[in-house]
Amino acid sequence: MNKMNNIPSSKTQISQYTHDTTEMPVSSAPTSHQAFEQLVSRAVQLPGQVPVGIVWPCEQHALEGAMDAAQQNIIEPVLIGDKGTITSVAKASGITLDKTVFIDAATPAEAAQKATALVRQGRVKALMKGSLHTDIFMHAIVEADSGLRTNRRISHVFLLAVPGYEDLLFVTDAAINIFPDLDVKRDIVQNAIDLHNGLGLGAPRVAILSAVETVNSKIPGTVDAACLCKMAKRGQIQGGVLDGPLAMDNAVNIEAAKIKNIVSPVAGRAQILVAPDLESGNMLAKNMIFMSGADSAGIVLGAAVPVLLTSRANSVQARLASIAIGALYAHHLAGGQG
Repeated sequence: MNKMNNIPSSKTQISQYTHDTTEMPVSSAPTSHQAFEQLVSRAVQLPGQVPVGIVWPCEQHALEGAMDAAQQNIIEPVLIGDKGTITSVAKASGITLDKTVFIDAATPAEAAQKATALVRQGRVKALMKGSLHTDIFMHAIVEADSGLRTNRRISHVFLLAVPGYEDLLFVTDAAINIFPDLDVKRDIVQNAIDLHNGLGLGAPRVAILSAVETVNSKIPGTVDAACLCKMAKRGQIQGGVLDGPLAMDNAVNIEAAKIKNIVSPVAGRAQILVAPDLESGNMLAKNMIFMSGADSAGIVLGAAVPVLLTSRANSVQARLASIAIGALYAHHLAGGQG
């Protein structure tokens, strides 16, 4: 269902994802785990392909990752867009679309609208952004009447495998909520916790980040951090262990936490990093990707189904990881063991 010549086996592709250095920034420190390799491997072993709507896959980068995932039996792609354009792209890229389901749409906006309708009809269990603009894609998802809103605020999570760090790191929110207030932050935190648990990674250690590790009324993020921790103690946030405010060094470096005499199960060992606003979260995630050589994947949570926001800058391997994460979490939300 993918490239017609010399298709490697699933095992080969999974191994290549972790070890193909031509697709990743060079780092002096080795990655201490194969988190994405393991997630892709688990997605391959799901008891059936997850139907995923691929919205406007009208460029090679958008089509190739989806069809690679289909080739590995992770997803059943439903291609939503201009059939003629998609077929031409596939032919030029050496990708076969035999037996692939098409939903024809004349424009990106129409494709996004048809994608949300497919979700409401139960025909797809996740959505993936193709080559349309993110604003057009997300507008259809958050639309009040015909979108995919739930009672939870929609938020984004970067999953990062950072060289030398023991755990997979989640960074949130770096893409959707610009200046979240306390109520929005509660949903952002809960979304990330639910994903961590849903992927089978266990109850996470959650660091609420700020510039300092003490509460300071002049730094609103520190007050929000303290409130979020109290909310967790009172059951308003469930499924994870929270601490904050924590500066970045105290969140991820045990020695730094010891120097500041911070004693908690989270300090120095965080698995989820909650940024105070979009700008800081975005810079943090991209610093890890481009300066520290982290592998990355991304997912939007809080909608009726998982939503994958890939960009043309992502490698095919990064797209495969994002799709695998989306498939695993969709399977979990549908009541599967995943």
